[in-house]
Amino acid sequence: MPGLTHVEEYLISLGLSYQEIAPLTWLVEDEEKGLPQIVVSLADPVVFIRADIMPSPSKNREAFFAELLKLNGASLLHGAYALDGDEVVLVDTLEYAGMDQNEFLASLEAIGLAVAENHETLARFKQN
Repeated sequence: MPGLTHVEEYLISLGLSYQEIAPLTWLVEDEEKGLPQIVVSLADPVVFIRADIMPSPSKNREAFFAELLKLNGASLLHGAYALDGDEVVLVDTLEYAGMDQNEFLASLEAIGLAVAENHETLARFKQN
C-alpha cells in the first residue's frame, strides 16, 4: 500500500472501521471489535492513541483522582488515565519507527478494554 502510513496500513489490514478526521489523524470506531471512538494521531516519531472518557467531576475530586491512579496501576496494560484541561482521557503512545501491527493492535485493544471495564467505576463520579 504505497503512500500510506503504517498506521493506516494496520487499520486496513486489521479490518477496523475508521475514518481520517484530519491529516495523519484517524477516528477508530468499531464497536463490534470493542473499540469505541479512539483517536489515533501520527506525529512522527510518536503515535498517540487517545479515548475521551468524561469531564473531570467538580465534587469528590480527591476520591476520583485516587480511583484513576488505582486504575492506572492495577488494570491498564497500555497507557494511562490523564487530564486534558477538564477532560479525563485515556492515552497511550508508541514509537512509530519500531511499531509493528501486533503492538499497535494490543494498544488499541487495551484502551478499548479499559474503557469497557472501568466504565461503571468511573460513572459513579459523573455529575448530572
